[in-house]
Amino acid sequence: MTYVLHYAPDNASLIVRLALNALDVPFETALVDRAAHSQRDPAYLALNPNGLIPTLITPHGPLFETGAILLWLVDTHGDLGPGTQNSRRADFLKWLFFCSNTVHPALQLLFYPHKLVGDDPEACKMVTTGAKRLLRAHFATLDTAQTSAFAQTEVTVIDLYIATMLRWCAIYGPEDRTWFSLADTPALARICAHVEALPATGRAQMAEGLGATPFTAPARPNPPEGSAL
Repeated sequence: MTYVLHYAPDNASLIVRLALNALDVPFETALVDRAAHSQRDPAYLALNPNGLIPTLITPHGPLFETGAILLWLVDTHGDLGPGTQNSRRADFLKWLFFCSNTVHPALQLLFYPHKLVGDDPEACKMVTTGAKRLLRAHFATLDTAQTSAFAQTEVTVIDLYIATMLRWCAIYGPEDRTWFSLADTPALARICAHVEALPATGRAQMAEGLGATPFTAPARPNPPEGSAL
């Protein structure tokens, strides 16, 4: 069976697309049209009851949650991360879940504060201010981490995750993005350059209109189909 990735351009599905490309496994894509709120269609909710993107259709059924999909791909294909019997596995797991359970939710607060506090402008401003503080701390933690789980010669799914989240900070969210600079985290900047040079990234650039420097100097995408927002 060929995988089917339900995606929207430059959403969390980009991380999964990069992983599938890097694994060089065949997959098809199915656009979830955010402009038409297709993530709330009953057919999509039957696959992903949270109405979030991505969903990956596998021989074992649909998978959702970005971290779960990435871990399943690592274990299924034996690449982009250590296997269950590898001595580096525990280190890999803690940093993968740090990205998916700690950093990624802070990004959600930055981009969608109204989901937490409603449409009150002052309340939303307080949420985004807190999210920026959290993210600066989280990225500093990643930048100084002593680990074999990412930022090594061999790319893991964590590298793909980190590079994509940093991309989003540079181009989405509140109008004033002076709070974020990739130069503040030199180790993470090197991850961005490494991921950007991968053949897997070149294929994603074409598919989602990511531009020439999607991670080192990102710009908003110009996708051939669908919308990032």
